Amino acid sequence: MSKEILINSNGFETRVALVEEGMLSEVWLERDKKHSIVGNIYKGTVEKVLPGLQAAFVNIGQEKAAFIHVSDIVEQHVEAKGVAEGSISKILHEGQHIVVQVYKDQIGSKGARITTQLSIPSRYLVMLPNSPALTAISARITDDLERDRLTELLIKINRDNKDFGLIARTNAELVGHTGLYHDWRFLKRLWQQIDGTIKTSKSPSLIYSEFALSKKVVRDQINENLTKITTDSHEIYQKLNQFLHDFAPDWSGALVEYNLTRPLFDQFHIDDEIDRSIRKNVALKSGGNLVFDQNEAMTTIDVNTGQFVGYKSLEDTAFKTNLEAAQTIARQLRLRNIGGIIIIDFIDMLEKSHKNKVLQTLEEYLENDSARTNVLGFTGLGLVEMTRKRTTENLNDLLCEPCDKCGGNGSIETIETISFKLFREITRSVKQFKASKVMVIGSSRLVKYIIDEHSETLAEMEEVLGKRISFQAEDSYERHQHDVVLF
Repeated sequence: MSKEILINSNGFETRVALVEEGMLSEVWLERDKKHSIVGNIYKGTVEKVLPGLQAAFVNIGQEKAAFIHVSDIVEQHVEAKGVAEGSISKILHEGQHIVVQVYKDQIGSKGARITTQLSIPSRYLVMLPNSPALTAISARITDDLERDRLTELLIKINRDNKDFGLIARTNAELVGHTGLYHDWRFLKRLWQQIDGTIKTSKSPSLIYSEFALSKKVVRDQINENLTKITTDSHEIYQKLNQFLHDFAPDWSGALVEYNLTRPLFDQFHIDDEIDRSIRKNVALKSGGNLVFDQNEAMTTIDVNTGQFVGYKSLEDTAFKTNLEAAQTIARQLRLRNIGGIIIIDFIDMLEKSHKNKVLQTLEEYLENDSARTNVLGFTGLGLVEMTRKRTTENLNDLLCEPCDKCGGNGSIETIETISFKLFREITRSVKQFKASKVMVIGSSRLVKYIIDEHSETLAEMEEVLGKRISFQAEDSYERHQHDVVLF
């Protein structure tokens, strides 16, 4: 399966799209005032221990205290205290300094989830500083001979190292000693830097920051299927060029700087696809449709035949629609980054073979998903239960907020999302048409938000575009309404 990475950045927002076989599969978003901290390592201070929940809150310097469960505390901490597993009040105490890593962002009212089991990935390997005796192979490498070969290589490479254990990532399959050793040396140098920072830093403080979004996606997606990396940012192009030269020189030639007048995401119709991915309804090619209903507890997906009545029997119509729906659902879960409990209401089918085939299709298309998924099968009510690991906010929560005109039952784009769309529209218009200055006529709320929250962004845009940008508030405009006028 060929894939391409598209990176759009304008100083205030970076968006990365993964396109597989010409279709958008995943999208990541990082804004200057809001970005993921998953993968970051902190030296934190225990604020409160909750014996009843077998958990604790840890101050890592973020707005909300992070949450750690006893199951996320590595065995070394338990063994060092000489206590039974699960007795968190005997492992942690208020005021204690501990080194932790974020594995789940703050979502809604819940603080970030953290663990003392540190793990730092490279191209082929994952370093585990708190498990020096561990050698493991990705479960996605299924060939026994290949697993044995990799195990022998990792043991040989890491034999005299007492600092960290290793896991071979899926990308390590068929990679020789030289490639793995190069990665190991990179990780060893990195750990020496991190360990030194831990020893000299106060608490709370950031010890290690995960790669910036563009580097992180490139690192995680590099394999033989990656054909091209395209970015419209000269700064990111330069950073990725150096990163690839040091980290994956074989892929340096895949990096391209995009210089056309038409915006990168417009050229590949990515913005249109993102807009569709925050709608509740998804049309199927057969004429059927899916309805997504997301809430904090779970996500439900309803499959409907719609206008599709193309087969002789209702059973065949249901079966064919469900097959298409299973493929589309797998793709939409990745694209929307939906996690947690997911309930799918497929169209009723009587034949067991049809149900099994639909489940098989769903699982087959989920194999491309890097997030951990578990399909539990049909319930007695004919619903399919599944779970998908969630580490960051889903796309709808990132871009939208509850609608204040329908009692919170629907969602609308946040004022921040509307602002960034406006910034992209200004950039696009100035590049396409000659103008000496720009005026934005917008709703009072939109204009006030931009001036209050993004004055620095506006100043940077004016400098980059070489145009003066002025604003005029219009009370009659709805919150999202705006017009860009060029002079």
